[in-house]
Amino acid sequence: MTTEIRSIGDKISVRRAIANTAATAGGTGDATAVTGAIIDRAALGWPKSAVLAVPYTATLAAGKTLSLAYALQHGDASDLADASALASADAAVVATGPTGGGTLAGTFEVNVSLAGAKRYVRLNVTPDLSATATDTAALSGVIAFGGAESLPQ
Repeated sequence: MTTEIRSIGDKISVRRAIANTAATAGGTGDATAVTGAIIDRAALGWPKSAVLAVPYTATLAAGKTLSLAYALQHGDASDLADASALASADAAVVATGPTGGGTLAGTFEVNVSLAGAKRYVRLNVTPDLSATATDTAALSGVIAFGGAESLPQ
């Protein structure tokens, strides 16, 4: 058995995918798609897999929820004018307000195979707060790429 002495940072590349975004229930940012940054897989050595990670903080009334839907798009055009969905999911509840309400924090993660993906990718996320007022959420997004044909430099 051999032991490899390398850090995980030698094997993955992490890129910012979504800028910091805020949502207010029934108002700005609620149920509104957030368009992510376009990432060039060729510049990363053509990774074959990814983890989509969306860290969030939500202040929720008791029993009210924060749900997230996502779409990972891909295409050959550098502006993704030819974008199509590589992976996506309808909204799923990621946080529920505790008794008496409160602030919750977590990270929504999805593993995605990039086998067959085109050169450019972009993560889009839609936060949805179930309350009609006062609840808020803050989120951002990163993609951790792995399994590249060559290791990150």
